[in-house]
Amino acid sequence: MAKRNTSWDTNKLSRWIKEGRGQGEGKEYKPWLTIQDYPSMGRATRIFGWTTQRIHHFFSDSQLKYFYLLDWEEKVVDIREHYPLLDLETVLEDTADLKLDKFIDKKTKEPYILTTTFLITLLNPDGQKNFAARSIKYASELSKKTTIEKLEIERRYWTAKGINWGIVTNKDINDVRAKNIEWIHSAMTSDDCNGLSKDDFDELLDALLYRLIDNQQNIRKIISEFEKDYSLDAGAGLLLFKHLIAGKRIALDMDKPINLNESDSSLRLPEISGKGGHEVAKVYS
Repeated sequence: MAKRNTSWDTNKLSRWIKEGRGQGEGKEYKPWLTIQDYPSMGRATRIFGWTTQRIHHFFSDSQLKYFYLLDWEEKVVDIREHYPLLDLETVLEDTADLKLDKFIDKKTKEPYILTTTFLITLLNPDGQKNFAARSIKYASELSKKTTIEKLEIERRYWTAKGINWGIVTNKDINDVRAKNIEWIHSAMTSDDCNGLSKDDFDELLDALLYRLIDNQQNIRKIISEFEKDYSLDAGAGLLLFKHLIAGKRIALDMDKPINLNESDSSLRLPEISGKGGHEVAKVYS
């Protein structure tokens, strides 16, 4: 297999800009970096986003886990990963004390385009949009001088833009919540109705929801009996259950591991429990 060319020059810069990288919003946004461009330091992932309705690219488990937290939150209306600071030297009038010369291609001497892991768009209760930028790092990276220098450049850039910026490490991420969201994420993004028409699938969702309300049996048994009563294939009931959670028709404590052996009393109706917004408050404060 041919070795991937990771060198950086003006031709590649021009080509990426013409491709629309780092431009657009929502479904039309194209990340500056994709998993095809560079080797990752962790598990490289492509995943379809519920919020944006497009494919996202991540280079580490921490990036992916943080994305799950964002994709679950209703006040988050856009998620732009690997957002490029294309206008860095225009935004920052004085860069004399910044180590920008460290971030250039050693062979071509072309400056790299620095990126921030996430630029997040949030919708306020009054309908106004607000923005937050977050850099995702492993805690161990924060002892590296080059990492700190890059983060300082990002901090000054977003401060000059008037946008809230912060660092999120793997130690800051709620792993349990992220794992729970990952478990239902395919249901959040899938149009799979298990071979049924949408109307039939919706009727089954209503029927399972009714079955779950005030049922003292454990969730696994409720789902199993539901599959038998409706002559459904094994696993169809679990898919329906995930859809109910993903659609916010039932609510679980997402900060505790989802346990199908628990009784139905662990479920709540969304209008009673509300949405777990404390994660957003913690991340964006």
